[in-house]
Amino acid sequence: MTNARYLLASASVGTLLFAASAAHAQAPVTDGANDSEIVVTGIRGSLREAIDAKRDLAVIADVVTAEDVGKFPDKNVAEALQRVPGIVVNREFGEGERVSLRGTAPNLTKTLLNGHSVATADWFILDQVASTRSFNYLTLPAEIIGRLEVYKSPQADVEEGGVGGTINVITRNPLDLEPLTLSASVQGVYSDLSGKFDPQLSGLVSWKNAGETFGVLVGAIYQKRRTRRDGLEIFGYRSFPVGGGESALVPTLIGSTMFEQERERYGANIGIQFRPSDELEVNITGLYSRFNADNFNQNYIAWGEQALAGGGTISNAVVRDGVAVSGDIASATGGTTGFGVVYDAIDRQAVAKTISADFDLTYRPTDSLSVHFKAGWTKANGDTSNENFMEFAGPGAFSYDLTSGRPEVSFASPDPLNPAGIRPDFGRIQSVTNEDEEKYFYLDVEKQVGWGPLTALKFGVKYTDHDRVAERFATNGGVFTPGLRCGGVACTAADFATGGGMPGDFLDNIAAPGTLTDYWRVDPAKLRAIYGAQTAPGTDQFLVPGDSYSINEKTYGGYGLAKFGGDGWRGNVGVRVVRTDQRTDGFIIGGADPEFTNPFGGFTPVTAKRSYTDILPSANLSVDLSEKVVLRFAAGKTVARPDFTAINPGVNLNGTLLTGSGGDPNLAPYRANQYDLSVEFYPDRETIVALALFYKDIQSYIVNTTTTEILPGVFVPGSEPAGCVPAAGSNPDLFDCPYQINRRSNGDGGRNQGFEFQVSRPIWGGFGAVVNYTYSDAKASNGDPIPGNSKHSLNLTGYYENDLVSARLSYNYRSKFFIDIDRAAPLNQAALSSLDASVSVNITDNIALTADAVNLTNEKIEQYSGTRDRPRAIYDNGRQFYVGARLKF
Repeated sequence: MTNARYLLASASVGTLLFAASAAHAQAPVTDGANDSEIVVTGIRGSLREAIDAKRDLAVIADVVTAEDVGKFPDKNVAEALQRVPGIVVNREFGEGERVSLRGTAPNLTKTLLNGHSVATADWFILDQVASTRSFNYLTLPAEIIGRLEVYKSPQADVEEGGVGGTINVITRNPLDLEPLTLSASVQGVYSDLSGKFDPQLSGLVSWKNAGETFGVLVGAIYQKRRTRRDGLEIFGYRSFPVGGGESALVPTLIGSTMFEQERERYGANIGIQFRPSDELEVNITGLYSRFNADNFNQNYIAWGEQALAGGGTISNAVVRDGVAVSGDIASATGGTTGFGVVYDAIDRQAVAKTISADFDLTYRPTDSLSVHFKAGWTKANGDTSNENFMEFAGPGAFSYDLTSGRPEVSFASPDPLNPAGIRPDFGRIQSVTNEDEEKYFYLDVEKQVGWGPLTALKFGVKYTDHDRVAERFATNGGVFTPGLRCGGVACTAADFATGGGMPGDFLDNIAAPGTLTDYWRVDPAKLRAIYGAQTAPGTDQFLVPGDSYSINEKTYGGYGLAKFGGDGWRGNVGVRVVRTDQRTDGFIIGGADPEFTNPFGGFTPVTAKRSYTDILPSANLSVDLSEKVVLRFAAGKTVARPDFTAINPGVNLNGTLLTGSGGDPNLAPYRANQYDLSVEFYPDRETIVALALFYKDIQSYIVNTTTTEILPGVFVPGSEPAGCVPAAGSNPDLFDCPYQINRRSNGDGGRNQGFEFQVSRPIWGGFGAVVNYTYSDAKASNGDPIPGNSKHSLNLTGYYENDLVSARLSYNYRSKFFIDIDRAAPLNQAALSSLDASVSVNITDNIALTADAVNLTNEKIEQYSGTRDRPRAIYDNGRQFYVGARLKF
């Protein structure tokens, strides 16, 4: 039943906390480990081999192999990684996209592909504008990778860039597989909110010749999933008088929103491996992934801020801790003039693509000398090629109540089911594009020596050339909306309507009794058709300078590493040196001699150049205190470069809320000194009990500094926000407005400290358990919260396995955490948990039937601003169910 057990193992992500690498050529983490090929024979066999590998490591790192990734039932690498100690994800759209490691934000985790940086791109327009360095794993399906290496302590021969840690994604090699390997997975996925059933397909073909000197591997996947996310959103709070001279924070906008998306993921990878002799090995690998992400969002919103700022009233207000948690709001003249309601409908065509190709050569002229050369190229695009944004608005009167934590809104006027109550007020067509590209080469030389405890010397150099280009184009919404024509006459809201309301189960899982759960619905096909029929000048697009820039980074570096070892101990010490040359080209508003203008005024191109050098020492030591106890210690210095948008000199403006964000091209990177200590107890080959302590002395955080800046905004006269005044010039729609701008700046340092505890053990018969818990206490020196840090995270996996059945239940939990500053206010998220399940039944030695479930308990995402008294959003992504079969020959 060896093949049957192999299939059982293929269904087991999360049970392997550590596993030995099956492809030693690209596995620096296996220094000192057992490099022989490991044949996985079921969950217990996998864990036994994993424990053996863990005991021999010289660095603090976790490894998950291909037999586990993506089979429980994770469909991208982030979902697989969340089951590793110290790693958490956020499922804001129902699927993990980024990872946080040991209490740090996602942009402080470095992702590598086969040992080098991989270009990254985003599908969601707000993430495209944010342009962070955090890798979006949605573009990396789990099926097309070979193994994952999670480095938690720095090592000189590992690429810099991860203050939180480094994740190395390794693709499969054909010479590590059987002479002819064929595998496939066929599944269907049912998303319960959308009510849709969609296909999920993957396959792999690998061949090598009889002499095992040449092999070719090709893998491919196709995944489709039609999703829906229901939500209740509050966009922020603003202080207004609420009676008796008292002022309180009033919710600015309260909306009931539905997000729909058709997700299609294509992926393929190829590996060509040539090993004509023991001295020479050549690997040529390529990866392509495309994530189609068209989406449509509708949000019917009570616009309290604009009603009150425009002369409206609030009555019957109940104030708690400075927040008006309920009340009655009417726009001017008793809700008959001004603005009190706004309805956004946004149709987007979006895509994220990643492509990578590299050439890898290892030459061993003698048994003691190895020369390794790698060169390659990687590119990613994250584009919203077209966003049709339509906003309807009008006067209104409504009551609201936040006391249940689930916003309730009841409209006295207009009738949310009747489009005649509001009119087209603002329209825009825009596009956002991001291109991320890097070219690189590495050269490493390792010499085995026998000089006492010194076992090897390793040296390397590297060069990278990285480009990030972002552009945003948009129409002038203030001009576009009045000119909208439907059949030759001015458009009305009814021209966009479907003729019906929201789905009958809309918001069922998150609504309170008074929540707005039904309103007239926009037809995305009509929206596209109406916008497509418009003509110039309304459709003329202009460059949005604040979100358009190009950044080039060239890095030159090298390292030296000495490996030591003896009876019962092993380790290494080294130093990595890297110089970064940075050039930023962007735009600032105004200037003494603007080179061009758009409807927002004049803009001046600017160029900023800077260079900086980092010296990054590191040391790792493992000592066998006894046959059953291993003690590890690691120390080193790490660095992570600022996000691209953080070094863009321009500003990104939100005209509705008069907020914005901007950067500084002279920002210094994040830098930290870190220390790790681990004690591991191995009472037998199938059990591990481990405690790991970590401390990160972060010397420089990049923080938000909020100031008021007078900047231009385009509005239909009479609809401009409070505080805006007509700007000088001939454009009557242009106003100078007081924006609250968050600019990124270098702040004080801080520290992340905590521990990881893990246990893996068979219990009885075919039953077993894997448990890990992480405590992370992160604070900035000035008291600011640390983005992405959950103080507590927990993973519990129970499994049962025999020759016929493999079944597991896995629970993931992370406590509340701070996301970032959003719209000039803190954005936090409540505790998040998920219960996932997997069952695999072996029909034959080569065929297994599978069933997987994600988010069985239908947990929700809840966000708030600083305290739970100021709710920001509640999202329901629903559950996902997979059924299918896996085949291997």
